[in-house]
Amino acid sequence: MQNARLGGRHPVPSADDHPPTAEGMTGFSGATRILTMEGLIAIDCLQPGDRIITRDAGMVRLVGVDSRFHRDCGPVILMPRALGHSRPDRPMILGADQPILLRDWRARGIYGRDAVLVPAGRLADGRHVCRADAQPRLRLFRLLFDAQHVIYAEGVECAVAPRVAKASPFSHQGRSAG
Repeated sequence: MQNARLGGRHPVPSADDHPPTAEGMTGFSGATRILTMEGLIAIDCLQPGDRIITRDAGMVRLVGVDSRFHRDCGPVILMPRALGHSRPDRPMILGADQPILLRDWRARGIYGRDAVLVPAGRLADGRHVCRADAQPRLRLFRLLFDAQHVIYAEGVECAVAPRVAKASPFSHQGRSAG
């Protein structure tokens, strides 16, 4: 899939390969459209400061976008209407560990709750939600916020974890000043 330049926005630059992390294989392919105050925008064209529509907090400013390559792993493909009318309205590629918010018969029938966060890979049925073959390199994008939120990715409600502050290699944590 080719990244299109949207309204003067530029795709996020590539990142180096990353080993598996504590958050697992979360994120979305670059073609995934995210609901913003300006409409649907491809995730690889979002920039810090963009106004993202969330289920839990309304409009929230984006802190950043993280892009990682995952090695030898198979993503999940949500087929059109896999989770309801126009959810998603086109095939959507995401990481197997990406949490999806279920608020329908699946949440009540399988988990006994009105709403539940479920990793995308657990929804695989081989027809509507499919596990793709392992990819040698798969680039996934993650949105970074100061708190956890539920966003709309291709109309699908997906949870995004809060960013984790990283210590600067130049910080003096753990060292005495004297």
